[in-house]
Amino acid sequence: TSQKTTPRLLSLDSESGPPRVVVPPAGFEALLGRLRSRSSSLSAGLHAWQPDGAGHTGRKTAPGYLENDPLTGWQFEQYIPAIVHPIVHHELPMIRDNPASPEAIDWVIIELDLHTIQTRIFPALTLSHLGTPDSADFSLAVRVAGKPGQILYQWPLEGEVSGAAEPDATMNIFGPPPASIEDSSWVAVKNANSVKAGNGRHFSGPLWFPVIHYSHADTPWMLALTHRRGHLRDMVADVQRMNLAINSAVFILLAGGVVLAALAGHRAQKYARMEMEFVASISHELRTPLTAIYSAGENLADGVVQSKSQSAHYGSIVTSQARQLINLVDQVLTFSSTHRGQRRYEKELLEVGQVIALALQNTRATIEAGGFAVEQEIAPGLPPVRGDQSALVCCIQNLLANAAKYSGRSRWIGVSARLSPGRKGHEVQISVEDRGIGIAVSELPEVFKPFYRSSRVKAAQIHGTGLGLAIAREIAEAMGGRISVRSAQGSGTRFTISLPGAG
Repeated sequence: TSQKTTPRLLSLDSESGPPRVVVPPAGFEALLGRLRSRSSSLSAGLHAWQPDGAGHTGRKTAPGYLENDPLTGWQFEQYIPAIVHPIVHHELPMIRDNPASPEAIDWVIIELDLHTIQTRIFPALTLSHLGTPDSADFSLAVRVAGKPGQILYQWPLEGEVSGAAEPDATMNIFGPPPASIEDSSWVAVKNANSVKAGNGRHFSGPLWFPVIHYSHADTPWMLALTHRRGHLRDMVADVQRMNLAINSAVFILLAGGVVLAALAGHRAQKYARMEMEFVASISHELRTPLTAIYSAGENLADGVVQSKSQSAHYGSIVTSQARQLINLVDQVLTFSSTHRGQRRYEKELLEVGQVIALALQNTRATIEAGGFAVEQEIAPGLPPVRGDQSALVCCIQNLLANAAKYSGRSRWIGVSARLSPGRKGHEVQISVEDRGIGIAVSELPEVFKPFYRSSRVKAAQIHGTGLGLAIAREIAEAMGGRISVRSAQGSGTRFTISLPGAG
């Protein structure tokens, strides 16, 4: 549309022969009006893509951008669609070194087949870069950014239109690129077949097409990608939340591990200290009867004993101390076997009254030596219990020995047996009670632990190993029952063995 002549539009169709003058097709009016207004010079034509009122960009020195280079100036019209290019007139067109005319220019308009772009070009590029719909992670849409309803292409074809919502990524297909990299996108394209200009510069062209803006509101074709499982931002947020939760859990686990390690270390130290105290206690418990036996034997060897009554006295000393040693060794061996699970129990039906009688008979010497009064209350008609007789007798003996040891000034021991409703039917409850020094509330959870002896007991120099109650609990649980304690400091203690009735 040279301004030296009447503007006209020539159409070149390879099937219809040489160019011919045609009436502008529908949709070309805006483009032709823009090109007529920008045909006064090459400088104006190269910036036909700028909206009305926009000034010259001043990029004459950008790499590869030459205002008198006929290979520059390709611009994209997105609504037809078409690409246009200014035609530069030379005074002597056959001589390349002659400068281009700065006067009016003509235009080449190449109309693009939108149908071909939509049905062949876009699908081929999508398949090449994203793969098949079954394997791709993203959906794709190409649309005119200023017209959200005008979708030029979408993939996959089923489902919601990609790009209608906020996409994960967008790209201006034809340009210009973001301002931060715009100048770097204009690079000289060296062509081995190109002819050097007289000044030694290669012909060059841009790698993107400026989109013709009829107004500042016009926007280009945009490629939009959306992840098919949801917005990437939401997925990243979910991953961040998951990582935060995992890190928090790991931190909690580490903190818990540190706390547990500290507690385990503290318990190990406490247990080691209790074992050392047990060794000291057992040594003392062994030394006392051994010293008495040794003294009695030495007196007998030295001829101190002159009468029959003296011989009987020293004989009773040796017998009682030997029995104490035997009981001590039995207690240690019993604890070792029960604590490690090595002891095997022969369970049978037992009469509770007979078991209590055997326990009282075995501890009669201790009870009589201490001057204790034993009060029994055995309920009639008690059902038998199933258990190992020797083990159950040992369990009651330990409770009787404790009642005698910690009775203080009181010389009373109560033994009772009764039937009571339990967790799984009726239970037989065997209780041993004293009115002695009692146990502090803070010490009640500790009394069944091996080697435990309260500070008050150790301060009062009451001998013991700290194994009697631990053995009693092990035996009671092995018989299918349990042991419990009720106590008040200074008012006495009551231990109760609860066993399931077999009747």
